[in-house]
Amino acid sequence: MTTVPREDLARRIAGEITLSDDPGATLRKWRTDFDVSQTALAEQLDVSSSVISDYESGRRESPGIGVVRRMVEALLDIDESRGGGRIRQYARVISAGFESDIVQDLREYPTSIPLETLYEAMDATELVRGDQDRISGHTVINSIEAITRLSSEEFYRLYGQSTSRALVFTGVTRGESPLVAMRVVNPTPNAVILHGLTEDDLWEHAPALATIDGFSLAISNRDLEEMLEDLRRLP
Repeated sequence: MTTVPREDLARRIAGEITLSDDPGATLRKWRTDFDVSQTALAEQLDVSSSVISDYESGRRESPGIGVVRRMVEALLDIDESRGGGRIRQYARVISAGFESDIVQDLREYPTSIPLETLYEAMDATELVRGDQDRISGHTVINSIEAITRLSSEEFYRLYGQSTSRALVFTGVTRGESPLVAMRVVNPTPNAVILHGLTEDDLWEHAPALATIDGFSLAISNRDLEEMLEDLRRLP
């Protein structure tokens, strides 16, 4: 694995923890994002798990930059020992110019895959079949953060290297905002998947708008973290 993505990510994480009003909570956020237990992190640092717990809960004085650096390096070492999936994920998001609380995953596939393969990974139900049945990548987006914080130009960058992709919007309650946003983005993606709702919750006009714009529309209510893990295993 090249060192540049790791070094960039290490600086970002360390800076966020050090400058946070609640360093312990920020450390806990990154540890859980990397799917590392307190015990695993403590073993990597050769300390007791109570030390990690005390830092995260605020029972121990906020760690200095040296301690933060060791913790960050430990998280990255653990991830590399597992294949480096989290480092690659954040590198893709950062290189595209997004914050990780807006874009939760951004992937380009080596070759195009059937849309059904993505649906299987997400346990998604298709409601509208669009004009294309294959995709070359996916972007997973926090719908509220994206719609409230991204400009139209930034919204277009969600496509990554190809518009032949699926845009997955998480934290959706009805689907109105993402579907309206698709009306002003040109060109449209091959598919839009709305995560976090059932068919009964879906905005009544969503299928009609997807049909007009020619993209596939699906919904998923699967556990978010489990879904993201399966999406990261796609080719």
